[in-house]
Amino acid sequence: MSTGTIGRRLQRAEAPAARTASGLRWARRLSVAIVVLMAAASVAGLLVDGLYQDTEAVAAMLRGYDLVALVVAAPLLAITLLPRLHRSVRAQLLWTGTLGYAVYNYAIYVFGTGFDDVFLVHVALFSLSVFALGLALANLDVAGIARAFGRRTPVRLVSAILMLLAGGLGAMWVFYSVRFAVTGEFPEESLLVLPAAGVHLGYVLDLALLVPASVLAAVLLWRRTGWGYLLASTLAVFNVLFQVNYIVALTFQAQAGVPGATMFDPLEPVVFTAYLAAAVLLLGNVRSTRQLDQQSTP
Repeated sequence: MSTGTIGRRLQRAEAPAARTASGLRWARRLSVAIVVLMAAASVAGLLVDGLYQDTEAVAAMLRGYDLVALVVAAPLLAITLLPRLHRSVRAQLLWTGTLGYAVYNYAIYVFGTGFDDVFLVHVALFSLSVFALGLALANLDVAGIARAFGRRTPVRLVSAILMLLAGGLGAMWVFYSVRFAVTGEFPEESLLVLPAAGVHLGYVLDLALLVPASVLAAVLLWRRTGWGYLLASTLAVFNVLFQVNYIVALTFQAQAGVPGATMFDPLEPVVFTAYLAAAVLLLGNVRSTRQLDQQSTP
């Protein structure tokens, strides 16, 4: 085989790797912008009186979300973007999980609220999060992520957790929707006090995105596929973050004196603990880059 032929084959082999690296670089650049805008929008929401032009219930909920974004999500996303953690599988999974949180979170801001002074910032956050997550999922080394998980990872237990929680959520929303179609009784949501449009948006996001994605992740993880590890970890992290959103929003609504608001959902400790367990069971079984390098060394 000629030297020229070998060179051409090497170039063809390197091209996909170069495109993958480029995709990840762009995903990280977008993520840096998300961190900055998330922090700025959250500070504005918490400090500017009357920023949100919605009902007091929605405004209190959004301020609760802002607090979580500022003190939990933005710092976590920033940490996962540190150059020394780019090869860390655990950091990559925390990265995609936090981006998934940002997509869902800012979908609520842009589709479930009225105009306000930071409307364009929220639109930018939603758009940037969608594209950053898409680029990350499309370009991460899925096979490498699967190899990073130890053989003792309790994939079936985590699969069962995700399937049970997603199935229970989907079944509730379907039941309330069918009941509304038959009796006209308005669908229920969580204990958050929300207007009809807010409840409707929650149903759409959960039934169209969260529930199907969780079921797919549970099935793929049960089969120990690379995409199963990636999607299940991403969703576990996302759900932990959004359960914190929910808990804090309940507190903000109750402190704001919203009629019908409550500071405690009796089911929430169970749901939060289940998602947290799923995240810990997955991320806790990811081997370090050094361990993987030692394993691959002859």
